[in-house]
Amino acid sequence: MSDLVLREAPSEGVVLLRINRPEARNALNSDLRRALTDQFAALSVAPLPRCIVITGDERAFMAGADLKEMATLGTNAVTRLEVLRMWSVIADCPVPVVAAVRGFALGGGCELAMHADIIVAGEGARLGQPEITVGIMPGGGGTQRLMRALGKFRAMKLLLTGEALTGREAFEIGLASEVVADDEVLPRALAIAGRIASLPPLAARRIKEVALAGADCSLQAGLMLERRAFDTLFDTGDKREGMAAFIEKRKPAFKGD
Repeated sequence: MSDLVLREAPSEGVVLLRINRPEARNALNSDLRRALTDQFAALSVAPLPRCIVITGDERAFMAGADLKEMATLGTNAVTRLEVLRMWSVIADCPVPVVAAVRGFALGGGCELAMHADIIVAGEGARLGQPEITVGIMPGGGGTQRLMRALGKFRAMKLLLTGEALTGREAFEIGLASEVVADDEVLPRALAIAGRIASLPPLAARRIKEVALAGADCSLQAGLMLERRAFDTLFDTGDKREGMAAFIEKRKPAFKGD
């Protein structure tokens, strides 16, 4: 694996991915794109972790795309970058993902954060889609995920002005799950991941799968997906363990079976 994305195991069941291109504020170039794709592809097959945390450093989660690489590219060259492959691999990750966002999370960085299931933002974070200011538009899901997360009028203001939000502002309009002091971002994200990792992993994966799939279909279809997934969990060892532990007033030990 590339050293552009460092993998750590801070606690049982939790994987921490650190974007490691500090000289460019973790800007997304072809090499970093491949490194992220490789890491998420590897973490999406058995044995699966129970939760993934992705972060950058104190200056930047990811400061957008590397414009030095993109400035001279035309349409055909950009198409050959296979940008959608990276985003698809991350979007299809079956494991819950927590983004720990400090510093800049602009353009592709904001899009990467929105691929997570939970976003913990620092007070000093800056999130936004400034692509319009350099003559282009979001290409990693920004127009679609912002609209779904924030609604038309808030999303369109960010997309059409290129303005960035602070971590506090992002939380207040629904673009972050929590906002904390900058030095508490990673510890808080790891604490959330640890909590998820302590719970039944099959249930967590079903919840993620059904919630995301249901968001793109009718309520009736979403309810049917939920019920089918709900039923399947009744044949799992973790269901038996969880309910037995509740009845016996003890702490459950979920094994993921």
